[in-house]
Amino acid sequence: MLNLLMAAPPQGAAQGSTQGSMVQIGMIVLVFAVFWLLIIRPQRKKQKDEQKMRDGVKKGDRITSIGGIRGVVKNVADKTVIVEVDNKGNTLEFTKSAIGAVEAVDSAPRTDSAEAADKE
Repeated sequence: MLNLLMAAPPQGAAQGSTQGSMVQIGMIVLVFAVFWLLIIRPQRKKQKDEQKMRDGVKKGDRITSIGGIRGVVKNVADKTVIVEVDNKGNTLEFTKSAIGAVEAVDSAPRTDSAEAADKE
């Protein structure tokens, strides 16, 4: 009976369990890599692009807030912007994080009256 307790396990069984655990570790690494490529990396890229857009806001740009308010930037500070929302001079102050989209002055869509003036 003492010989049975002292006997070493067969070597094939020890190698099989090592290979099985290596496969499991490999699968976990593979799942993490796929998760990184499909979810984390694109989200970080999107956040960087949005931050770059918000940092590039300058006076005269047309913006749309995340709440849908549209207007023209009149003043830019470190963390806020002052936006004119109508032709009467009414202004609102937004934090830069509230800016949803920026339309630069150069890329503003042309109106029909501006196009007619160019044709004359």
